[in-house]
Amino acid sequence: MIDRYSRPEMKQIWSQQNKYQCWLDVELAACRAMNKLGIVSDEDLKVILEKANFDADRVDEIELTTKHDVIAFLTNVAEYVGEPSRWIHYGMTSSDVLDTALALQMKQAAELILQQLKDFTIVLKNKALEHKDLLTIGRSHGIHAEPTSFGLKFALWYDEIQRNIQRLDNAIKHISVGQFSGAVGNYAHISPELEKIACEHLNLTPVNIATQIIQRDRHSEFLAVIAIIGSTLEKIAVEIRHCQRTEVLEMEESFSKGQKGSSAMPHKKNPITSEQISGLARVLRANSMAAMENNALWHERDISHSSVERIILPDSTILLHYMLFKMTALIDNIVVYPEHVKRNLNLTNGLVFSQVLLLKLAENGCSREDSYAIIQRNAMRCWNEKVSFQSLVEQDEEVMKYVSKEDINEVFSYDRYLKNVDYIYKRVGLI
Repeated sequence: MIDRYSRPEMKQIWSQQNKYQCWLDVELAACRAMNKLGIVSDEDLKVILEKANFDADRVDEIELTTKHDVIAFLTNVAEYVGEPSRWIHYGMTSSDVLDTALALQMKQAAELILQQLKDFTIVLKNKALEHKDLLTIGRSHGIHAEPTSFGLKFALWYDEIQRNIQRLDNAIKHISVGQFSGAVGNYAHISPELEKIACEHLNLTPVNIATQIIQRDRHSEFLAVIAIIGSTLEKIAVEIRHCQRTEVLEMEESFSKGQKGSSAMPHKKNPITSEQISGLARVLRANSMAAMENNALWHERDISHSSVERIILPDSTILLHYMLFKMTALIDNIVVYPEHVKRNLNLTNGLVFSQVLLLKLAENGCSREDSYAIIQRNAMRCWNEKVSFQSLVEQDEEVMKYVSKEDINEVFSYDRYLKNVDYIYKRVGLI
Protein backbone atom coordinates (compact mmCIF):
# COMPACT_ATOMS: atom_id res chain seq x y z
CA MET A 1 0.00 0.00 0.00
CA ILE A 2 1.30 3.46 -0.92
CA ASP A 3 2.17 5.47 2.18
CA ARG A 4 -0.05 8.53 2.30
CA TYR A 5 0.73 9.55 5.85
CA SER A 6 3.95 11.37 4.91
CA ARG A 7 1.93 14.20 3.33
CA PRO A 8 0.16 17.05 5.19
CA GLU A 9 -3.32 16.35 6.47
CA MET A 10 -6.04 17.78 4.28
CA LYS A 11 -7.93 18.99 7.33
CA GLN A 12 -5.02 21.27 8.29
CA ILE A 13 -5.53 23.25 5.09
CA TRP A 14 -9.01 24.25 6.24
CA SER A 15 -8.10 24.96 9.87
CA GLN A 16 -8.56 28.44 11.34
CA GLN A 17 -4.80 28.63 11.80
CA ASN A 18 -4.06 28.02 8.12
CA LYS A 19 -6.87 30.30 6.99
CA TYR A 20 -5.48 33.20 9.01
CA GLN A 21 -1.98 32.37 7.82
CA CYS A 22 -3.16 32.65 4.21
CA TRP A 23 -4.78 35.98 5.08
CA LEU A 24 -1.50 37.17 6.52
CA ASP A 25 0.42 35.93 3.47
CA VAL A 26 -1.90 37.98 1.24
CA GLU A 27 -1.50 41.12 3.35
CA LEU A 28 2.28 40.77 3.45
CA ALA A 29 2.41 40.23 -0.33
CA ALA A 30 0.58 43.55 -0.75
CA CYS A 31 3.03 45.27 1.62
CA ARG A 32 5.98 43.88 -0.33
CA ALA A 33 4.44 45.15 -3.55
CA MET A 34 3.86 48.61 -2.05
CA ASN A 35 7.46 48.68 -0.93
CA LYS A 36 8.64 47.84 -4.43
CA LEU A 37 6.46 50.65 -5.79
CA GLY A 38 7.85 53.13 -3.27
CA ILE A 39 4.71 53.46 -1.16
CA VAL A 40 5.98 51.67 1.96
CA SER A 41 9.48 52.46 3.23
CA ASP A 42 12.13 49.81 3.74
CA GLU A 43 12.05 50.51 7.47
CA ASP A 44 8.30 50.03 7.77
CA LEU A 45 8.37 46.89 5.64
CA LYS A 46 11.15 45.45 7.82
CA VAL A 47 9.05 45.97 10.95
CA ILE A 48 5.96 44.53 9.29
CA LEU A 49 7.74 41.40 8.06
CA GLU A 50 9.49 40.82 11.39
CA LYS A 51 6.52 41.44 13.70
CA ALA A 52 3.40 40.56 11.73
CA ASN A 53 1.62 37.70 13.44
CA PHE A 54 -1.75 36.68 14.79
CA ASP A 55 -3.35 34.58 17.48
CA ALA A 56 -6.39 32.69 16.24
CA ASP A 57 -8.10 32.74 19.63
CA ARG A 58 -7.50 36.48 19.95
CA VAL A 59 -8.96 37.08 16.47
CA ASP A 60 -12.08 35.17 17.45
CA GLU A 61 -12.29 37.16 20.67
CA ILE A 62 -12.12 40.49 18.85
CA GLU A 63 -14.71 39.32 16.33
CA LEU A 64 -17.23 38.94 19.13
CA THR A 65 -17.20 42.74 19.27
CA THR A 66 -16.54 43.73 15.65
CA LYS A 67 -18.86 41.13 14.10
CA HIS A 68 -16.42 41.29 11.14
CA ASP A 69 -13.76 38.63 10.76
CA VAL A 70 -11.30 40.56 8.59
CA ILE A 71 -11.40 43.64 10.81
CA ALA A 72 -10.86 41.41 13.85
CA PHE A 73 -7.88 39.82 12.13
CA LEU A 74 -6.35 43.18 11.13
CA THR A 75 -6.84 44.50 14.65
CA ASN A 76 -4.96 41.53 16.08
CA VAL A 77 -2.13 41.84 13.54
CA ALA A 78 -1.80 45.54 14.39
CA GLU A 79 -1.33 44.57 18.04
CA TYR A 80 1.86 42.77 16.99
CA VAL A 81 3.14 45.28 14.42
CA GLY A 82 2.42 48.66 15.96
CA GLU A 83 2.55 51.95 14.02
CA PRO A 84 3.65 50.57 10.58
CA SER A 85 0.47 48.45 10.56
CA ARG A 86 -1.23 51.45 8.91
CA TRP A 87 0.08 50.06 5.61
CA ILE A 88 -1.48 46.63 6.13
CA HIS A 89 -4.70 46.41 4.08
CA TYR A 90 -3.98 49.83 2.56
CA GLY A 91 -6.39 50.47 -0.35
CA MET A 92 -7.75 46.94 -0.12
CA THR A 93 -11.18 45.52 0.62
CA SER A 94 -12.01 42.41 2.60
CA SER A 95 -12.62 40.31 -0.49
CA ASP A 96 -9.13 41.05 -1.78
CA VAL A 97 -7.91 39.16 1.27
CA LEU A 98 -10.65 36.56 1.52
CA ASP A 99 -10.80 35.51 -2.10
CA THR A 100 -7.06 35.56 -2.72
CA ALA A 101 -6.42 33.59 0.47
CA LEU A 102 -9.21 31.19 -0.45
CA ALA A 103 -7.43 30.61 -3.76
CA LEU A 104 -4.33 29.61 -1.79
CA GLN A 105 -6.33 27.14 0.30
CA MET A 106 -8.13 25.66 -2.71
CA LYS A 107 -4.83 25.28 -4.53
CA GLN A 108 -3.26 23.54 -1.54
CA ALA A 109 -6.24 21.18 -1.26
CA ALA A 110 -6.36 20.50 -4.99
CA GLU A 111 -2.68 19.59 -5.10
CA LEU A 112 -3.21 16.99 -2.36
CA ILE A 113 -6.11 15.53 -4.33
CA LEU A 114 -4.03 15.57 -7.50
CA GLN A 115 -1.28 13.58 -5.81
CA GLN A 116 -3.77 11.03 -4.49
CA LEU A 117 -5.22 10.66 -8.00
CA LYS A 118 -1.73 9.91 -9.32
CA ASP A 119 -1.19 7.36 -6.55
CA PHE A 120 -4.50 5.74 -7.49
CA THR A 121 -3.44 5.33 -11.12
CA ILE A 122 -0.42 3.31 -9.98
CA VAL A 123 -2.66 0.81 -8.21
CA LEU A 124 -5.10 0.64 -11.13
CA LYS A 125 -2.25 0.06 -13.57
CA ASN A 126 -0.88 -2.80 -11.47
CA LYS A 127 -4.27 -4.51 -11.35
CA ALA A 128 -4.89 -3.98 -15.06
CA LEU A 129 -1.59 -5.67 -15.89
CA GLU A 130 -2.15 -8.46 -13.36
CA HIS A 131 -5.51 -9.46 -14.83
CA LYS A 132 -4.89 -8.63 -18.51
CA ASP A 133 -5.09 -12.25 -19.67
CA LEU A 134 -7.94 -13.34 -17.40
CA LEU A 135 -10.93 -14.06 -19.63
CA THR A 136 -14.27 -13.02 -18.16
CA ILE A 137 -17.83 -12.52 -19.31
CA GLY A 138 -18.75 -9.01 -20.34
CA ARG A 139 -22.25 -7.83 -19.50
CA SER A 140 -24.70 -5.39 -20.99
CA HIS A 141 -27.90 -4.51 -19.11
CA GLY A 142 -26.48 -6.79 -16.41
CA ILE A 143 -26.89 -9.77 -18.76
CA HIS A 144 -24.11 -11.93 -20.20
CA ALA A 145 -22.90 -10.52 -23.50
CA GLU A 146 -19.48 -11.67 -24.80
CA PRO A 147 -16.14 -12.63 -23.26
CA THR A 148 -13.54 -9.96 -22.60
CA SER A 149 -10.47 -9.32 -20.45
CA PHE A 150 -11.03 -8.87 -16.72
CA GLY A 151 -8.09 -6.47 -16.75
CA LEU A 152 -10.00 -4.12 -19.04
CA LYS A 153 -12.16 -3.14 -16.08
CA PHE A 154 -9.12 -1.65 -14.37
CA ALA A 155 -7.75 -0.28 -17.65
CA LEU A 156 -11.02 1.59 -18.21
CA TRP A 157 -10.86 3.14 -14.74
CA TYR A 158 -7.19 4.01 -15.22
CA ASP A 159 -8.00 5.87 -18.43
CA GLU A 160 -10.87 7.79 -16.80
CA ILE A 161 -8.72 8.80 -13.84
CA GLN A 162 -6.17 10.16 -16.33
CA ARG A 163 -8.90 12.41 -17.74
CA ASN A 164 -9.83 13.45 -14.22
CA ILE A 165 -6.22 14.43 -13.61
CA GLN A 166 -6.39 16.64 -16.70
CA ARG A 167 -9.68 18.16 -15.52
CA LEU A 168 -8.24 18.89 -12.10
CA ASP A 169 -5.08 20.37 -13.61
CA ASN A 170 -7.25 22.78 -15.60
CA ALA A 171 -9.39 23.62 -12.58
CA ILE A 172 -6.26 24.35 -10.51
CA LYS A 173 -5.18 26.87 -13.14
CA HIS A 174 -8.56 28.58 -13.00
CA ILE A 175 -8.70 28.81 -9.19
CA SER A 176 -5.06 29.86 -8.76
CA VAL A 177 -5.84 33.53 -9.18
CA GLY A 178 -5.69 36.57 -6.93
CA GLN A 179 -7.14 40.06 -6.82
CA PHE A 180 -5.94 43.32 -5.26
CA SER A 181 -8.35 45.79 -6.83
CA GLY A 182 -10.29 47.44 -4.03
CA ALA A 183 -13.91 47.95 -3.06
CA VAL A 184 -15.60 47.38 -6.43
CA GLY A 185 -12.66 46.06 -8.41
CA ASN A 186 -11.76 49.25 -10.29
CA TYR A 187 -8.31 49.93 -8.73
CA ALA A 188 -9.43 53.35 -7.47
CA HIS A 189 -7.15 53.16 -4.42
CA ILE A 190 -4.64 50.54 -5.47
CA SER A 191 -2.76 49.95 -8.73
CA PRO A 192 -2.89 47.02 -11.15
CA GLU A 193 0.91 46.95 -10.89
CA LEU A 194 0.65 46.31 -7.15
CA GLU A 195 -1.74 43.44 -7.87
CA LYS A 196 0.69 41.91 -10.36
CA ILE A 197 3.64 42.08 -7.96
CA ALA A 198 1.63 40.77 -4.99
CA CYS A 199 0.26 37.84 -6.99
CA GLU A 200 3.77 36.92 -8.12
CA HIS A 201 4.79 36.68 -4.44
CA LEU A 202 1.88 34.29 -3.88
CA ASN A 203 2.47 32.26 -7.07
CA LEU A 204 -0.99 33.25 -8.31
CA THR A 205 -2.16 34.85 -11.54
CA PRO A 206 -4.02 38.19 -11.35
CA VAL A 207 -7.63 37.94 -12.52
CA ASN A 208 -8.42 39.74 -15.75
CA ILE A 209 -11.37 41.46 -14.13
CA ALA A 210 -13.16 41.32 -10.79
CA THR A 211 -16.02 43.16 -9.15
CA GLN A 212 -15.44 43.13 -5.43
CA ILE A 213 -14.90 39.41 -5.67
CA ILE A 214 -13.27 36.77 -7.85
CA GLN A 215 -16.10 35.39 -9.95
CA ARG A 216 -17.59 32.12 -8.75
CA ASP A 217 -17.61 30.27 -12.07
CA ARG A 218 -14.04 29.31 -11.12
CA HIS A 219 -15.12 27.80 -7.83
CA SER A 220 -18.10 26.02 -9.37
CA GLU A 221 -15.82 24.48 -12.01
CA PHE A 222 -13.52 23.25 -9.27
CA LEU A 223 -16.38 21.65 -7.36
CA ALA A 224 -17.87 20.22 -10.56
CA VAL A 225 -14.56 18.50 -11.26
CA ILE A 226 -14.54 17.17 -7.71
CA ALA A 227 -18.06 15.81 -8.27
CA ILE A 228 -17.01 14.19 -11.58
CA ILE A 229 -14.08 12.49 -9.87
CA GLY A 230 -16.51 11.30 -7.22
CA SER A 231 -18.76 9.88 -9.93
CA THR A 232 -15.81 7.90 -11.32
CA LEU A 233 -15.19 6.44 -7.89
CA GLU A 234 -18.87 5.58 -7.64
CA LYS A 235 -18.70 3.85 -11.04
CA ILE A 236 -15.87 1.68 -9.71
CA ALA A 237 -17.73 1.04 -6.46
CA VAL A 238 -20.91 -0.06 -8.24
CA GLU A 239 -18.95 -2.58 -10.34
CA ILE A 240 -17.29 -4.00 -7.24
CA ARG A 241 -20.63 -4.21 -5.44
CA HIS A 242 -22.10 -6.16 -8.35
CA CYS A 243 -19.09 -8.46 -8.63
CA GLN A 244 -19.20 -9.19 -4.89
CA ARG A 245 -22.79 -10.43 -4.99
CA THR A 246 -22.97 -14.06 -3.84
CA GLU A 247 -24.33 -15.18 -7.21
CA VAL A 248 -21.41 -13.53 -9.03
CA LEU A 249 -18.45 -13.33 -6.63
CA GLU A 250 -15.80 -12.57 -9.23
CA MET A 251 -14.08 -10.09 -6.91
CA GLU A 252 -14.67 -8.69 -3.45
CA GLU A 253 -13.30 -6.24 -0.95
CA SER A 254 -10.65 -7.69 1.33
CA PHE A 255 -11.91 -8.88 4.72
CA SER A 256 -9.40 -8.41 7.52
CA LYS A 257 -8.86 -10.75 10.45
CA GLY A 258 -11.38 -9.99 13.17
CA GLN A 259 -13.64 -7.97 10.86
CA LYS A 260 -17.39 -8.51 11.25
CA GLY A 261 -19.96 -8.17 8.47
CA SER A 262 -23.25 -8.32 10.34
CA SER A 263 -24.49 -8.11 13.90
CA ALA A 264 -26.99 -10.88 13.16
CA MET A 265 -25.38 -13.09 10.50
CA PRO A 266 -21.80 -14.24 11.18
CA HIS A 267 -21.30 -15.40 7.59
CA LYS A 268 -21.65 -11.93 6.02
CA LYS A 269 -18.85 -10.16 4.11
CA ASN A 270 -20.31 -6.96 2.70
CA PRO A 271 -18.91 -4.39 0.21
CA ILE A 272 -19.06 -1.68 2.86
CA THR A 273 -16.37 0.61 1.47
CA SER A 274 -17.89 0.53 -2.01
CA GLU A 275 -21.31 1.32 -0.58
CA GLN A 276 -19.77 4.17 1.41
CA ILE A 277 -18.19 5.54 -1.77
CA SER A 278 -21.53 5.36 -3.59
CA GLY A 279 -23.21 7.34 -0.84
CA LEU A 280 -20.52 9.98 -0.44
CA ALA A 281 -20.42 10.66 -4.19
CA ARG A 282 -23.97 12.01 -3.80
CA VAL A 283 -22.73 14.59 -1.32
CA LEU A 284 -20.09 15.79 -3.78
CA ARG A 285 -22.70 16.19 -6.51
CA ALA A 286 -25.01 18.10 -4.19
CA ASN A 287 -22.16 20.42 -3.18
CA SER A 288 -21.31 21.10 -6.82
CA MET A 289 -24.89 22.21 -7.40
CA ALA A 290 -24.61 24.59 -4.44
CA ALA A 291 -21.43 26.02 -5.97
CA MET A 292 -23.23 26.73 -9.23
CA GLU A 293 -25.94 28.57 -7.30
CA ASN A 294 -23.17 30.91 -6.07
CA ASN A 295 -22.45 32.24 -9.55
CA ALA A 296 -25.32 34.73 -9.60
CA LEU A 297 -24.78 37.51 -7.04
CA TRP A 298 -26.21 41.03 -6.68
CA HIS A 299 -24.35 43.72 -8.61
CA GLU A 300 -20.64 43.89 -7.69
CA ARG A 301 -21.09 41.51 -4.77
CA ASP A 302 -23.21 40.14 -2.00
CA ILE A 303 -22.20 37.52 0.55
CA SER A 304 -24.78 34.81 -0.12
CA HIS A 305 -21.96 32.68 -1.55
CA SER A 306 -19.72 33.03 1.48
CA SER A 307 -21.71 30.99 3.98
CA VAL A 308 -22.15 28.21 1.42
CA GLU A 309 -18.44 28.04 0.61
CA ARG A 310 -17.48 27.76 4.26
CA ILE A 311 -19.19 24.36 4.11
CA ILE A 312 -18.85 23.02 0.59
CA LEU A 313 -15.18 23.79 -0.10
CA PRO A 314 -13.70 22.16 3.01
CA ASP A 315 -16.26 19.35 2.97
CA SER A 316 -15.83 18.46 -0.71
CA THR A 317 -12.03 18.55 -0.79
CA ILE A 318 -11.65 16.68 2.50
CA LEU A 319 -14.31 14.18 1.43
CA LEU A 320 -12.87 13.48 -2.02
CA HIS A 321 -9.36 13.10 -0.60
CA TYR A 322 -10.74 10.58 1.91
CA MET A 323 -12.69 8.73 -0.80
CA LEU A 324 -9.59 8.47 -2.98
CA PHE A 325 -7.57 7.18 -0.05
CA LYS A 326 -10.21 4.54 0.71
CA MET A 327 -10.63 3.52 -2.93
CA THR A 328 -6.88 3.27 -3.49
CA ALA A 329 -6.61 0.87 -0.53
CA LEU A 330 -9.68 -1.05 -1.71
CA ILE A 331 -8.31 -1.67 -5.21
CA ASP A 332 -4.81 -2.37 -3.93
CA ASN A 333 -6.21 -5.17 -1.74
CA ILE A 334 -9.08 -6.35 -3.95
CA VAL A 335 -9.60 -10.12 -4.02
CA VAL A 336 -10.23 -11.61 -7.46
CA TYR A 337 -11.53 -15.19 -7.86
CA PRO A 338 -10.39 -16.56 -11.27
CA GLU A 339 -12.26 -19.81 -10.69
CA HIS A 340 -15.54 -17.93 -10.25
CA VAL A 341 -14.76 -15.79 -13.27
CA LYS A 342 -14.35 -18.97 -15.32
CA ARG A 343 -17.50 -20.51 -13.84
CA ASN A 344 -19.57 -17.47 -14.81
CA LEU A 345 -18.00 -17.39 -18.27
CA ASN A 346 -19.30 -20.93 -18.88
CA LEU A 347 -22.61 -20.39 -17.11
CA THR A 348 -24.69 -20.16 -20.30
CA ASN A 349 -23.27 -23.30 -21.95
CA GLY A 350 -21.63 -21.46 -24.86
CA LEU A 351 -24.36 -18.93 -25.70
CA VAL A 352 -21.66 -16.25 -25.66
CA PHE A 353 -20.56 -17.47 -29.11
CA SER A 354 -23.88 -16.63 -30.78
CA GLN A 355 -22.61 -13.47 -32.52
CA VAL A 356 -19.54 -15.24 -33.90
CA LEU A 357 -21.77 -17.92 -35.36
CA LEU A 358 -24.09 -15.25 -36.79
CA LEU A 359 -21.16 -13.62 -38.56
CA LYS A 360 -19.84 -16.95 -39.83
CA LEU A 361 -23.20 -17.92 -41.37
CA ALA A 362 -23.47 -14.52 -43.04
CA GLU A 363 -19.88 -14.82 -44.26
CA ASN A 364 -20.71 -18.19 -45.81
CA GLY A 365 -23.80 -17.01 -47.71
CA CYS A 366 -26.75 -17.15 -45.29
CA SER A 367 -28.84 -13.96 -45.04
CA ARG A 368 -28.62 -12.06 -41.78
CA GLU A 369 -32.35 -12.49 -41.13
CA ASP A 370 -32.24 -16.26 -41.64
CA SER A 371 -29.00 -16.59 -39.65
CA TYR A 372 -30.49 -14.67 -36.73
CA ALA A 373 -33.64 -16.78 -36.68
CA ILE A 374 -31.73 -20.06 -36.86
CA ILE A 375 -29.28 -19.11 -34.14
CA GLN A 376 -31.87 -17.58 -31.84
CA ARG A 377 -33.95 -20.76 -32.05
CA ASN A 378 -30.98 -22.82 -30.88
CA ALA A 379 -30.00 -20.23 -28.28
CA MET A 380 -33.45 -20.29 -26.67
CA ARG A 381 -33.39 -24.06 -26.57
CA CYS A 382 -29.93 -23.99 -25.01
CA TRP A 383 -31.15 -21.51 -22.41
CA ASN A 384 -34.34 -23.41 -21.55
CA GLU A 385 -32.92 -26.95 -21.60
CA LYS A 386 -29.49 -26.08 -20.14
CA VAL A 387 -27.63 -28.03 -22.82
CA SER A 388 -24.51 -27.23 -24.83
CA PHE A 389 -25.05 -24.57 -27.48
CA GLN A 390 -22.29 -26.07 -29.60
CA SER A 391 -23.86 -29.53 -29.57
CA LEU A 392 -27.23 -28.08 -30.61
CA VAL A 393 -25.61 -26.16 -33.44
CA GLU A 394 -23.75 -29.22 -34.66
CA GLN A 395 -27.05 -31.15 -34.77
CA ASP A 396 -28.87 -28.42 -36.69
CA GLU A 397 -28.92 -29.21 -40.40
CA GLU A 398 -29.76 -25.62 -41.36
CA VAL A 399 -26.62 -24.40 -39.60
CA MET A 400 -24.38 -27.14 -40.93
CA LYS A 401 -25.37 -26.35 -44.54
CA TYR A 402 -23.22 -23.24 -44.21
CA VAL A 403 -20.36 -24.24 -41.92
CA SER A 404 -17.77 -26.99 -41.64
CA LYS A 405 -16.42 -28.75 -38.56
CA GLU A 406 -13.37 -26.51 -38.79
CA ASP A 407 -15.64 -23.47 -38.86
CA ILE A 408 -17.38 -24.70 -35.70
CA ASN A 409 -14.06 -25.13 -33.89
CA GLU A 410 -13.09 -21.61 -34.91
CA VAL A 411 -16.46 -20.18 -33.83
CA PHE A 412 -16.35 -21.80 -30.40
CA SER A 413 -12.89 -20.51 -29.50
CA TYR A 414 -12.04 -17.86 -26.90
CA ASP A 415 -8.87 -16.72 -28.66
CA ARG A 416 -10.43 -13.77 -30.51
CA TYR A 417 -11.55 -12.09 -27.29
CA LEU A 418 -8.04 -11.33 -26.07
CA LYS A 419 -6.23 -10.78 -29.36
CA ASN A 420 -6.54 -6.96 -29.30
CA VAL A 421 -6.17 -6.38 -25.58
CA ASP A 422 -2.51 -5.39 -25.94
CA TYR A 423 -3.53 -2.83 -28.56
CA ILE A 424 -6.02 -1.29 -26.11
CA TYR A 425 -3.48 -1.31 -23.29
CA LYS A 426 -0.93 0.48 -25.49
CA ARG A 427 -3.48 3.10 -26.48
CA VAL A 428 -4.40 3.69 -22.85
CA GLY A 429 -0.71 3.91 -21.90
CA LEU A 430 -0.51 0.82 -19.73
CA ILE A 431 2.17 -0.96 -21.78
